Amino acid sequence: MGEIGMRFEQVVGTIKTLPADGPAQPSNELKLKFYGLFRQARDGDVHGDQPGVFDLVGKFKYQAWSHNKGMKKDEAMRQYVALAEDFAREHGVKI
Repeated sequence: MGEIGMRFEQVVGTIKTLPADGPAQPSNELKLKFYGLFRQARDGDVHGDQPGVFDLVGKFKYQAWSHNKGMKKDEAMRQYVALAEDFAREHGVKI
């Protein structure tokens, strides 16, 4: 695993462990951006059928992931890390 891979894993761990009731909470839109980049970095291009109309959360997640279609895994990691670092600076979180 390269340098970006190690940094990505570190940042993912920090973002996932933010306290649910803490002062630094990403918006739903930001959570979807994190999710889409995370899935692209881990799994590559979106696969499977898009969830149906009644599965709104699944549908939004699928769309967030498909937004990154064609992006290389390393680039998705870089963008995830940059997004997390911006969030951390804005909210005084150490990552």
